Amino acid sequence: MALERRLSRTMFLNTEIVELRQMCLTPGRVFEPGKYLAGELPDTAFEMGLVEKLPPVRGKSEEIAGE
Repeated sequence: MALERRLSRTMFLNTEIVELRQMCLTPGRVFEPGKYLAGELPDTAFEMGLVEKLPPVRGKSEEIAGE
């Protein structure tokens, strides 16, 4: 059996951009896979291990963002 990597919501800032790897269904909304602010996602997404940190930006993209 493979080990699942679960990240706690407390590991992220509410303003940090994270990636939702799979669809997350809640009673009020359907969250499609993609990039979200950590504060926008429900606790369920973190508890189920559906959220991943994005790798750091390097190179020219980082320089442009820093201007």
